[in-house]
Amino acid sequence: MAALRPLRRMLQDTFCCPVPFGDSEVISTPPRYIAVDAPSSVSASDLLEVMQARRSHYQLSRKVPLSTTRIDEIVQEALAEVPSAFNSQSNRVTVLHGQQHDRLWDIITKILRAKVPDEKWEHTSQKMKNFKKAAGTILFFEDQQIVEDLQERYPDYATEVPLWAAQSDGMLQYAVWTLLAAEDIGANLQHYNPIIDEEVAKAWNVPQKWKLKGQLVFGGITGEPKPKDYMPMADRFRSYA
Repeated sequence: MAALRPLRRMLQDTFCCPVPFGDSEVISTPPRYIAVDAPSSVSASDLLEVMQARRSHYQLSRKVPLSTTRIDEIVQEALAEVPSAFNSQSNRVTVLHGQQHDRLWDIITKILRAKVPDEKWEHTSQKMKNFKKAAGTILFFEDQQIVEDLQERYPDYATEVPLWAAQSDGMLQYAVWTLLAAEDIGANLQHYNPIIDEEVAKAWNVPQKWKLKGQLVFGGITGEPKPKDYMPMADRFRSYA
């Protein structure tokens, strides 16, 4: 995967599109994705290779090939480059490393223990222990203040704004996950929100308007991912010319 690390530059080109996603002034400027002849050190085949490497890894360890500082930088780079509706930039992120990661999964375990029946607890408890073995967790949030402001500014699109914000959040999650895969760091995406929202907000002083959307657990890869099944492409894709 080392050869794919220049992927960050291509990510900046790939995850760009015209209004409503992208820069708010892009109406008067050609969308960047149509510049097909722009030089790039990474080809589409290279990008596809790292996309294929991005899998759900559940067997994770504390040992990762990057420092916490570098991981934070990668997340920030993705956060800066991923598009959002009208360049609203509604995505928010908190990265929990080491002991703070442990603290999160202790909180989640405690919450689930009060909800999960005794006969199912052993399975749930083992899942929590496996998550805690990882190096860290990335918390993805959506700033509801941004969403609400956008709805007021563009009332004709008010019902669509939450969907656009969710699409941007999904692109960010995927971008971060893929960039980590390019650095040989495994991850899996969890959704224990909303039952953990209140305790997470208390523990890490989360602003009131930040809505938790997902938890990306990451760490060193210690096992193979489960086989992935693919639906027939004929059922999923159409092309007309």
